[in-house]
Amino acid sequence: MTLKFPFDWPPGARPPEELATLRDEPVVRAVMPSGDPVYLVTRYEDVRAVLSDRRLSRNRERPGAPRMTAAARTKMFQNPKIDRDPPEHTRMRRLMTKAFTPARIEKLGPYVEEVVAELLGRWRRPPVDLVSEFALPLTLRVICRLLGVPVADQERFRTGLGEAWQYIGELIEVKRADPGDDLISELISVHDDQDGRLSTHELHVWCTVLLMAGHETTAAQIGSGAVLLMQHPDQLALLRDEPERIPDAVEELLRFQVAGHSLSMLRYVTDDIEIGGCPVPTGSGVVPVLESANFDASVFPDPLRLDVTRDARDQIAFSAGPHYCLGAALARLELRTAFAQLIGRFPGLRLAVDVAELRHHDNPLELGFVEVPVTW
Repeated sequence: MTLKFPFDWPPGARPPEELATLRDEPVVRAVMPSGDPVYLVTRYEDVRAVLSDRRLSRNRERPGAPRMTAAARTKMFQNPKIDRDPPEHTRMRRLMTKAFTPARIEKLGPYVEEVVAELLGRWRRPPVDLVSEFALPLTLRVICRLLGVPVADQERFRTGLGEAWQYIGELIEVKRADPGDDLISELISVHDDQDGRLSTHELHVWCTVLLMAGHETTAAQIGSGAVLLMQHPDQLALLRDEPERIPDAVEELLRFQVAGHSLSMLRYVTDDIEIGGCPVPTGSGVVPVLESANFDASVFPDPLRLDVTRDARDQIAFSAGPHYCLGAALARLELRTAFAQLIGRFPGLRLAVDVAELRHHDNPLELGFVEVPVTW
C-alpha cells in the first residue's frame, strides 16, 4: 500500500507508526497532499547524500515537477526564485551569507535575552499559552530586529504571507533611501565582484521568507520542544540541575521532533540515479525525510529515547548541503535562551492539560502549531 505523506505527528506524541518501519527500505513510495507520487528517502546517509546531489533539483517550475500541495498559502516554499539550483543558487547563497554573518547573529544575543525575560516576566497567573504568549512574540520580535522592521509594524504579520509581502516591498524602498544597521540594509548594499547584487525581486523574496519562516518555524520548535520536556520530567529535572547541558538538549530536541515536516525538502530527479542501491528514474519526485534520518539507529543509538545528554550534533533538522538552513545559528540562539530561562524561572513548569487535549492554532504556514497551556 502506498503511504500518504506527511505523517500525523502532534507535539509530545511518540513518533508515528509509519516512521518506525520506514527505514526498512532505503526508498519508499508515497503520495503527497497534491496527489503527486514521490519516493521517500529514509536513511541518514542516503538523506545527506540526496541533499547534496546536483542531479536532484529544487526548481519545481520544471515541466512535470511534483508539487507539495495545491494550497496557495504554502507556495512560499514552492517559489522558483528561492528553489533555484547551482549556479544561480550558489550566487544568491554567497550574497546572502555575506550579510547573514555569525557576528550579526552573535550581536543579537543580549536582545534575545532581554525579550525572553520580558515575555516570561508577564506570566502572572496560570495557565498561560506558551506559544501565543511566548514563542511566537519572541521569534517575531527577534527576526524583526534582525531585518530592521520597526516595533510598531510587527503586528502586521500575524495575518500571514500576503501582508508580509506587501510590507517588505515598502520597507526595502525605505531602507534604500535611509539605510540602517540591519540585515535588509546590508542585503541592499552587499555585492559580489563577479555576479553583482541581489535583484530587487530576489531581495524581496528572501526578506519575506526570512520574516515568515524565520519566526514561525522556530516558534513551532520552541512549542514542540517544551512539550517534549514536560512529557519527560526526568529530562526536565536534569536540565534544571545542570543548565550547562541546555545546548546539547537543544540538539536532541531538534533531532526528536522536526518542526513541521519534510514537505519543503521535495526534489525533482533530472537524471537517472540510485538511492541506497534502488533505481530512481528521471522525472521522479524525491523527499529526503529529515525526521526519518534523525531516528536512524545506525547514527543515533536507541533513537526512540529522548536523552538530553546524547551527542546529537549530527541531527539533520536544518537540512544539509548547499541548502542548509541559513537561519540555523539564529534558531539555536533563540532555543537555547528560551529553554534556559523557561526552566530556570519556572521550576514547576508542566502542561495544564493532558497532551492529547492540545488544540491546534491556525497559522499561515501549516506548521502544526498547538496551544500549549502551561502551569507552574
